[in-house]
Amino acid sequence: MGAMILANISSMMSFGYISLYLADLGAGGSDIGTVFTITSLVPLVLQIVGGWLSDSIGRLKTIAIGSVAGVIGAIGLWLAPSWEWTILAIGIGSISMALVGPSFSSFIADQTEEENRGKVFGITQSLYQVVGVVGPPVGGYIAQNYSYKSMYFVSMLLYSVAAIVRIWMANSLKFNTENNEKPTVQSFKKSIKTLVGLILSGGVVTWMFLADGTSDIAIRLSDSLSTIFQQEIGGQSIQEIGLLTSIQAVVMMIFNIPGGWLSDKFGERVGISIGFFLFATCFFIFIPATEFWQYALAWIISGIGASLLMPAYESLISKMVPEKMRGIAFGFFRSTLGIISFPAPLIGAALWERYSPQTPFLFTAYMMIVVGIVSWFKLNIPKNGIGQSESPLDGVS
Repeated sequence: MGAMILANISSMMSFGYISLYLADLGAGGSDIGTVFTITSLVPLVLQIVGGWLSDSIGRLKTIAIGSVAGVIGAIGLWLAPSWEWTILAIGIGSISMALVGPSFSSFIADQTEEENRGKVFGITQSLYQVVGVVGPPVGGYIAQNYSYKSMYFVSMLLYSVAAIVRIWMANSLKFNTENNEKPTVQSFKKSIKTLVGLILSGGVVTWMFLADGTSDIAIRLSDSLSTIFQQEIGGQSIQEIGLLTSIQAVVMMIFNIPGGWLSDKFGERVGISIGFFLFATCFFIFIPATEFWQYALAWIISGIGASLLMPAYESLISKMVPEKMRGIAFGFFRSTLGIISFPAPLIGAALWERYSPQTPFLFTAYMMIVVGIVSWFKLNIPKNGIGQSESPLDGVS
């Protein structure tokens, strides 16, 4: 957890300002959309592979491998001479996210009982939110008072320290007590076949997949443009933008644990649905905002929504697949970010330029409402029935 926090303070410093960094390197609005669209190709494939590796060689070893790619990507962002070069750096850095993300979520699920899983996800995500409290304001301070290059240098150093810790843990018998199986093409095909069966079954996993894909499209339509919107339309400074992200992170630190408790008490669909509705509310406040306090209110509501949604969503995924397939399941679901939402940043940039800067954010808000309604009706599974309601799970060993 300490290594995760250190690595992601680095990530929040770097990727939190990536749109502004690209603009500083000479990129326009459509160029920024192009960068985010092209780099989303990496998770398109590697989140699935990363989750499968996690199931095969172990969670810690997969995290260590991903961290090496993260260091290379961080160095590339720091040294990038032009915005075109950042495509390669971000692409390599995305390998880290593709391998670490599914492995870490699976590790948490492996260590918890089903009836407490939502709370445990909530607790770990609350601790994790320190990255949003520390990273953005520190990154904003360095960028504003020194330069973006200085900020990316500090980010690279922090990630390198985290990578060293992860590699040490993966190679130390004191920590790495996981099974180590040889990954084979046959085991990969078997896992994919089982997951496809779950998705095509028409049950909970099907609707989770559709909700995940639609929400990914909605978020990526506007996500890469939000910092530019706050700066150019809302008149917020770099440090104010970083402070807003920190406010959101503090809110998530407070509400993640209650969000996990709500998931365990009343079922995952409650937190998931309400979370999507709150996201939509956030954007309806964000779009016309002109003052810092208005943006802060939008981000507070967004933080509450994320706190309700995230523990519930990860808990539900972990319950709907066999334990030995959790890694590839988390990777498979997260890969929808690349599969379904691949052109979304480019579309969002086109909506910005052709219609108005507000248009992509309006699309995001309305799509969140639709996903919230669908989640309420289609993820309503009896609490004791989770894990037994999908026939493709039967007989999986």
